[in-house]
Amino acid sequence: MAKVYPSGWQELNSTGDTAREIKTLSFLSDNLNDDYSIYHGVHWTRIESGQFSVYGEIDFVIIGPSGKILLIEQKSGFLEETELGLQKKYSDKVKNIPFQITRNSYGLQHGLHKIFGKQSIQIENLLFCPDYVVQKLGSAGLPPERIVDASRKNNFIEIIKSILVSNEVDPDKIKKIHFYLTDILEIVPEVNSIIGQTETLYTKLSGGLANWAQCIDCNPFRLRVIGTAGSGKTQLAMSVYRSSIKQGRKPLYVCYNRPLADHIASIAPIGGEIATYHQLADRISKKLGSPIDFNGPNPYKSMEDLMNKYLPNPNDYFDDLIVDEGQDMNQQWADNLLKLITPSGKAWWLEDPMQNLYGRDKVDLNNWVVLKSEHNYRTPRNMLNEINLFLNLKNPIESLSPINGNSIDVLFYKEQNELIPRTIQAIDMAIEMGYNKKNIAVLTYRGRENSALTPFTQIGKYILHAPLQKYDDQGNTLYSDGEIEIDSVHRFKGRAAPCIVFTEVDFEKLDENAIRRIFVGATRSTLKLIIVMSKRSKDVLLNTPN
Repeated sequence: MAKVYPSGWQELNSTGDTAREIKTLSFLSDNLNDDYSIYHGVHWTRIESGQFSVYGEIDFVIIGPSGKILLIEQKSGFLEETELGLQKKYSDKVKNIPFQITRNSYGLQHGLHKIFGKQSIQIENLLFCPDYVVQKLGSAGLPPERIVDASRKNNFIEIIKSILVSNEVDPDKIKKIHFYLTDILEIVPEVNSIIGQTETLYTKLSGGLANWAQCIDCNPFRLRVIGTAGSGKTQLAMSVYRSSIKQGRKPLYVCYNRPLADHIASIAPIGGEIATYHQLADRISKKLGSPIDFNGPNPYKSMEDLMNKYLPNPNDYFDDLIVDEGQDMNQQWADNLLKLITPSGKAWWLEDPMQNLYGRDKVDLNNWVVLKSEHNYRTPRNMLNEINLFLNLKNPIESLSPINGNSIDVLFYKEQNELIPRTIQAIDMAIEMGYNKKNIAVLTYRGRENSALTPFTQIGKYILHAPLQKYDDQGNTLYSDGEIEIDSVHRFKGRAAPCIVFTEVDFEKLDENAIRRIFVGATRSTLKLIIVMSKRSKDVLLNTPN
């Protein structure tokens, strides 16, 4: 099976030409071995004479075992053969295919030239039109052997292999091309993926914080980023962390949520430190030779007292401080963390007031530069529109996701004994929709201490990957074996899953706390959301004035 970048495309619910391209991608992936790499949906841009940008889009870029490059342009449906060449009509425009192929090829060649200089980079082109037989082969602007139309599509794979065949193998060239193309795709580790997944998912960010926030320059560098759910705050944090290490600096990443910190630590490069505030205090206590007594009356207070008194020596300073989930921190914690960076160090504070589930006061960060992002890139547009209406938000959040998505499904339970059967029903629905168990996460509206689902490691036929009230020698939470993740909405902040079953949603009034919990839980989904709600909550929503 070929390597595909970015991954996660199997979960897309696409229609029209995009669905046809996903089908082609699946075919290529299944029929080319892992000596081939496929990059799909590649967008490139370049500056002409320093005045304007030229944008292009390539459907597929395939890198063969030797490092040869093949660009594939797919045109589904009916085409027109005109005096100006082969054309594809869309509802709002007409595209000249020979011009598009030439422009895309030249644009990619131009970008690669910056990396390889005078070294020769061979780029081949192929037109794939699976529904149309080209009558005048010369009209496509390509040699006939570089056109795979409906009459030749059964030979698609053999044609690709024949174009990319070569006796030379240049791993260094392949590596450089990979870095260039993944940079165009803006691929970064998807830190919101479910903890316990064995494969790191990759995602293509549609703009967002990870790119332009790092263009800000201030002295001293103190940047407070206030971003809504799905705006890319944790992706930004990871990008800053990786850049710091690449520059030979020492970063410290701190967040409130232990599952998020553990997951970040599992995918981050070596060279910095990742911890929750209390984990950091525990590590410092051990370094000082006075480890925290977790069997004592109040170990967390002991850790906080230690941090209040701790003064690091210069060898223990960090160059960059990255605080994620800042809305869950308090003023004393913020002051203590800022003591840990060098005088010239950089500090990033990332927060979302809508995700303040603990009712903490806003931390005062005087004279910091503030950057706000109110766009959600993660939640499908239709879903976020429904969430806005559902909660009657005064300031609706706009989705810039490239996916329309489906409507939210809601199941209701009247009595408490109906909760688990309705939750099982919601999982059944997700499975029937085609979601793998590893791509489903069950979130409880209540915290683990008060949830009726906490005692269960299995509901119905589904084995759950659930946090246990047990810990290893390092203080790490132990989990039950299972394929379906289950956790509280509080502990799942900062993460996401393709399909979210948001259960045990039950409130007496739609107050600020209820709104925030629902918003956080609902926006964990990247594709599908199923809510299991009490009927009394349904009545509250129906009687809440707009």
